[in-house]
Amino acid sequence: MNTIHTAHVSRAGVLQRGLDLWRLLTRSLDSLQPLAALLARLYIAQVFFLSGLTKLRDWEITVALFTDEYKVPLLPPALAAAMGTAGEIALPVLLVLGLGGRFSPLGLFVVNAVAVISLSEIAPAALQQHVFWGSLLAGLAIYGLGPWSLDRWAAPRIHSALITK
Repeated sequence: MNTIHTAHVSRAGVLQRGLDLWRLLTRSLDSLQPLAALLARLYIAQVFFLSGLTKLRDWEITVALFTDEYKVPLLPPALAAAMGTAGEIALPVLLVLGLGGRFSPLGLFVVNAVAVISLSEIAPAALQQHVFWGSLLAGLAIYGLGPWSLDRWAAPRIHSALITK
């Protein structure tokens, strides 16, 4: 009987240690969320901003690409080029700063989706990149830009300024 009781206590101790380790792992991963959100924002912003700069370097080629290769539905090529380029320049800046909440990742998600839809042929590796970017953007749109953003810093100050008026 004593052996059975000791085995039960021993199993309970192992289970408790396992749960304690799981809680430690969970807390550690939770503490990495702000950094992960910031790194995702920086990475995605770089990808789209550099693409926008490339389009700005030679506007005639950009419009030609939107005329001949990128078949954006419902929009004339020049307007699609202007809208896409503006999105690739402005939205990454908002994303890096953490301004505009979920607007910037949602906007870039749309730019990314339109890029995939508008290409008649896309290489598997390029499609995989777009899927990865879309996944990061979806995560930022769903979970927010994280605590290391100007929105999080400014919101309480704006709220308190509005209340005191």
